[in-house]
Amino acid sequence: MGKTIMIVEDELKMRRLLVDYLSHEGYETVEAANGLEAMQRFEPGRIDMILLDIMMPYMDGFAVCKAMREKSDVRIVLLTAKAEEYDKLQGYGLGADDYVTKPFSPKVLLAKIKALFKRMDTEAAADSEATIRYEGLEMDPDAHEIRLDGRPIPFARKEYELLQYLLRNRNITLSREQILEQVWGFDYEGDIRTVDTHIKRVRQKLEHKSGLIATVKGYGYKFEVRR
Repeated sequence: MGKTIMIVEDELKMRRLLVDYLSHEGYETVEAANGLEAMQRFEPGRIDMILLDIMMPYMDGFAVCKAMREKSDVRIVLLTAKAEEYDKLQGYGLGADDYVTKPFSPKVLLAKIKALFKRMDTEAAADSEATIRYEGLEMDPDAHEIRLDGRPIPFARKEYELLQYLLRNRNITLSREQILEQVWGFDYEGDIRTVDTHIKRVRQKLEHKSGLIATVKGYGYKFEVRR
C-alpha cells in the first residue's frame, strides 16, 4: 500500500504544484487549504505524513502541529518562508520532524520525505525489541511507552527517540553531532543546540532519575549504567 501525504497550504498554486509532484512520485495526497480544514480532514492511521505551511489564516501551522501531536505521531514537515532560528526551534519544540524554508527545490523536499519514511521503517523494526528496564525506568517499544517506577510518563516522539538512542548505547559517550544525525537525520537543518534542549526536557520527565543521563563537558552525553 502506498504512502499518503496531506498537503496543508493556503496558496493554491503551491498546493497544486506539490500535489502534482508527489502524485507523479507515487504518493497519495490529501489537500487542505488552511489549518481548520486540515484538522477536519485528518484521519489517524490513514495519513502517513503532513506537509504543513506555517503562515495560514484561521489556524496557523504551529497551532495545527501542536493539536496534531495531541492525537497522533504522524510525521510533520513544516513549510515556511520564515527562516529565523526561533521559528525553527518553536516548530521542533511542538513536535515537527523537519523544516523546509521557501523557496525550496521539490527534489530536496522529496529527499527529506523519503528519508523520513526510511526512518519510520527503521523505527518500526527496532520497536520489536524487548522492554528495557533499569533502576525503575522502563522503555516498552511495543507500547511506545516510558514508565518510571511503574507510572507511564508522557514523552513527545523526539524525546522518546532521544532516550531510546541513549539507552541502546548506554555507557557510550555520544557526541551532539552523533545524536543529531541519528535522532533527527543527516539532513536536519536546525541548530545543534536542539539536542541540549531535548536532553533538558527528557531529564525533567525522568525526575529523580535525571542523573542517569550524564553530560560529557564539551562533547555530548551518555546514559550511565552502574555495573
